[in-house]
Amino acid sequence: MGQIELGQGAEQEHGAQHGEDKHFVVVIVDEQRKTVKRDKYIIAEFKAVVGVPADYELDQVVGGVFEPLADNAVIHIKGEEVFVSHVRRGGSS
Repeated sequence: MGQIELGQGAEQEHGAQHGEDKHFVVVIVDEQRKTVKRDKYIIAEFKAVVGVPADYELDQVVGGVFEPLADNAVIHIKGEEVFVSHVRRGGSS
C-alpha cells in the first residue's frame, strides 16, 4: 500500500463541496477519501457512515502501525485520519 497524503488539494476539494464548512473533514478509508462530519462516533456507526461492512474490522493507521478498533469503542474524528478495513480474523464459526 502506498503512502497516503492529505494536503491542500483535499482541503480545496472539500471546501468547494461544502462551502468552507468547518464541520466536515476528510478521512481516508481503504485508500479512498471520505468526507465526514467532525464529531465523536461509535466505531460501528462510523463504519456505516464511511461504507465499511458491519461484519468487517476497522483499523486506524497511526504512525504506520495498524491499531484495531472495537465496534463499541468511541473515536473523535478531527480530520486526516487513515483507516483500513478487512475481514475479521480468527475465531471459528
